[in-house]
Amino acid sequence: MRDRKRSSRSPRRWTGFSICETPYDEGLIVAGAGIIGLSCAWRLSQKGHRVTVFDAGRAGAEASWAGAGMLAPGGEYEEGGEIARMAVESLRRYPEFVRELEAESGLGIDFRQCGAIEAGDEEELTRRAAEQAAVGIGSSPFSYRGRTARFYSDDAVVDPRHVTKALAVACAKRGVVLRENEAIARVLDDGRAVQTASGTHEGAGVLIAAGAWSSALFPGLRRTMPVRGHLIAWRKQKGFLEPILRDRKTYLLQRSSGWLIAGSTTEHAEFDRNIDEDAVEDIRRRAVALLPELGGDPPDERWNGFRPGIEGDAPAIGRVEGTRVWMAFGHYRNGILLAPATADRIAASVS
Repeated sequence: MRDRKRSSRSPRRWTGFSICETPYDEGLIVAGAGIIGLSCAWRLSQKGHRVTVFDAGRAGAEASWAGAGMLAPGGEYEEGGEIARMAVESLRRYPEFVRELEAESGLGIDFRQCGAIEAGDEEELTRRAAEQAAVGIGSSPFSYRGRTARFYSDDAVVDPRHVTKALAVACAKRGVVLRENEAIARVLDDGRAVQTASGTHEGAGVLIAAGAWSSALFPGLRRTMPVRGHLIAWRKQKGFLEPILRDRKTYLLQRSSGWLIAGSTTEHAEFDRNIDEDAVEDIRRRAVALLPELGGDPPDERWNGFRPGIEGDAPAIGRVEGTRVWMAFGHYRNGILLAPATADRIAASVS
């Protein structure tokens, strides 16, 4: 590999969903094979780009594996703004995103538009509903077991493990090279190369989509950090729970396989993967209060994962000005929901 000297540039800043003025003929490099990185790689490959994806572990094995798969702008965004509109847009695209991905990969994906019931204080729910309606998040008054609630008819669930598996297959069919267990240590030469344990790899540009690890790869990026969340699950008969249930920080959803998932917690515990039994019990108590039919049964599974937190109120999506570096990270709790819209924006920005 030839050596390059890093040029002196002014401080970098995020320019939003910018469009690259010059198409690149060389291959693009993606750092991170979670749902965001793989979705972007898939869309880029569809546009004719040669893409290589590096990941420190197995594809889809971090936040994408741990996520429950709730596609619910109404449960995440209390006010308007660009990111809330993007979430609504991404949810609208999900059915076609899934159909297209199933067709290209040949794999089935558990996706269900089941709606969501959110219980809570009437005044607070009404206020939120009015602000959400302004950005296209619709809901209607509802009663849940005598409690005031709202029904969000557009909310859906998807199995993120199915999505990442299908993305990996679809990418491979389009010639995307996936290099698992090979972490990118840093991005070099303003995006013209990356450094891994196997050496320096040159390319036309780099997309950083490494979740909570992203900001360490290139100087000047907004700081990312892990936000640990625990989840628990019961093995129940199919159809045990149809809509998503929410009550403040507690949610329940059921996948088509029968697994009923409850979450979650918000913990600043760095990258500690140990299971906190107190957190597990707290979720179980809250879940039973919301759905008493769960009774005293202990959960059949429990796990945790690292949400990709970021400084600021929105993920970093777009090009780093004056470089060949693109960003798609910091989606926090909504990487699964925002994957289709994020991938479309990134693919458009390098065309």
